[in-house]
Amino acid sequence: MHDPRESHPGIHWPSGFSPAEAHGFHRAEAVVPGTPERAFSVLTDVPNWPVWIPDCAEVTPVTPARSFEVLWYGHWFEVFVGEHVEFSRVGWMAIGAGVRLYQTWLITEAGRGTHALVETAVRAAAPKPLDTLSRSWTRRLGDLWLAQHAKLSEDPSLD
Repeated sequence: MHDPRESHPGIHWPSGFSPAEAHGFHRAEAVVPGTPERAFSVLTDVPNWPVWIPDCAEVTPVTPARSFEVLWYGHWFEVFVGEHVEFSRVGWMAIGAGVRLYQTWLITEAGRGTHALVETAVRAAAPKPLDTLSRSWTRRLGDLWLAQHAKLSEDPSLD
């Protein structure tokens, strides 16, 4: 389990998914160019995830209830949007392959850019097809963050 002080105080965790209750935890943050509205729009444009998220092969259509499925690293995950505050925060629960995770984003204005903070808490059943305690799992979350950061850092004038 992880020290709950590792988490930003502005993050809202659903029951059972705080860093203190997680088997794995990942946090990353950066200031990216553009507005919070643009950053939020990029992150929540789910149909385009396979274009820029590493090993995201397919996304089913997003339903009115804001749930969908994602084929990521060869495993299907059912995703439920748990929090959606336009242009400032979004969080989703993903369940699949013996893994449950909650990823949450906090988006705030930072001068002429946007501060993007992402935290991911992972819970896994044993035995699990995806070893969430391994270094490769943390590397996957790191790769995911780098891809998200790169997409958010693209020149907003190109949109």
